[in-house]
Amino acid sequence: MHEFIHSYQELQVYQLAFNCSMDIYNLSRGFPDDEKELLTRQSLTASRSVCASIAEAWGKRRYCKAFVSKLSDAQAEAAEMQTWVQVAIRCGYLESEAGQELFGHYRTIFEALERLMNNAAVWVRPVDGGLH
Repeated sequence: MHEFIHSYQELQVYQLAFNCSMDIYNLSRGFPDDEKELLTRQSLTASRSVCASIAEAWGKRRYCKAFVSKLSDAQAEAAEMQTWVQVAIRCGYLESEAGQELFGHYRTIFEALERLMNNAAVWVRPVDGGLH
C-alpha cells in the first residue's frame, strides 16, 4: 500500500472528481427550469456519486472485492456523467468547449479508476490476523 496516501481526499482521482462535481453544480444552475427534475438532478447525483463511491471504496480497503466493487460503481457513475454532459451539450445547455473539457475529465477519472482497480492489491489493507 502507498503509505504516503492517508485518505481518499489525497487521491488525485478523488480531487478531480470533486472539482468536476463542483463544476457541474455551478454549470447546472444555468440549465432551464424544465430540466431541474431531470438533467440537473441526474447530473448532480451522478457527479456526487463518483466522489462518494471513491470515498466508500477507500473505507472498504480491507477487502479487495469490496474495494474494487465500489471503484467499479464510481467508474459507472463517471461514464453516466459523460452521457449527461453530452446531453447538455446537444440540448444547448453547455457550451461545447466547456462540455468537452468536462467529458475529458470524466474520461480521465474513468481511466484512473481502472488503474486503481487493476492495482487493487497495492491499495488493500488486509484484515489483521488477530482480529478474527
